[in-house]
Amino acid sequence: MSEPTAYPEQQAPPVCPRHPDRVSYVRCQRCGRPTCPECQRPAAVGIQCVDCVRQQAATMRSATTVFGGRVTDRPLVSMVIIGICGVVWVAQTAVADLTYDLWFVPVAGDTEPWRFLTSAFAHAPGNIMHILFNMLALWLVGGQYLEPLLGRARYAALYLLSAVGGSVGYLLLSYPPSAMDLAMRQDPGHWYTGAVGASGAVFGLFGALLVLNRKLGRSSAGMYATIVINAVLGFVIPNVAWQAHLGGLVTGAAAAAVIAATSSRERRAWQWPGLALVAAVLVAASVAKYALTAGVGA
Repeated sequence: MSEPTAYPEQQAPPVCPRHPDRVSYVRCQRCGRPTCPECQRPAAVGIQCVDCVRQQAATMRSATTVFGGRVTDRPLVSMVIIGICGVVWVAQTAVADLTYDLWFVPVAGDTEPWRFLTSAFAHAPGNIMHILFNMLALWLVGGQYLEPLLGRARYAALYLLSAVGGSVGYLLLSYPPSAMDLAMRQDPGHWYTGAVGASGAVFGLFGALLVLNRKLGRSSAGMYATIVINAVLGFVIPNVAWQAHLGGLVTGAAAAAVIAATSSRERRAWQWPGLALVAAVLVAASVAKYALTAGVGA
């Protein structure tokens, strides 16, 4: 006579903790919990659940560049700048008076300070070569070299400071016309002459490249030649604001010098205060210029 066989109690099938209605026989290699296909993430060996991946990402230190910026896989800041300049140029071509609202003209800078920056995103309407050359230089020097080297935040700060520095350079090297100049309708000091273009900011990238390459021990021979050629063209070709080129070059070099001098981990906390100091110098120089020229030529 046979004895009745005792069957083991059946266990409930494993389910995903995030989706209890889904049965999963695949387990996370890290925590061992069942993981449904939606919550699975490929790992070096097997898979991990989405919760473990997030926890690991939160505890890992993000990779940084030699100057302290976060490593990026694409030049997003340069792409955004180029996109903005393109949209603004199309709008300038369509709206006749828009350029006058954006360009930097020294006589209006004290009451309309936004012009110090907006002028760098505007270009000569109807002149496609003006914007194309500037955007090409921005992409090659900024997008392909400086942005990956600095990281997005520091690169954006460098570009914006250089853009403002170009306008400040144009302001400092301009002067109000005399009463005789006004009577003859001349403006030898460019006080009433507007300037547009990203060339001041681009020259700031040139200056930054020289400083950062020197810090890294890299050659910049080609960039020296580029700067010299463009400086000569600024005096040969009419209607070129060489003052903005010089202002952007000096500002970009100064900002890069701050970043280079504070690139070590012990000094990186001083990078942003140092860049803020560069911005303060630009503001102080502009205020002093307007104070010294108040009432002149009026």
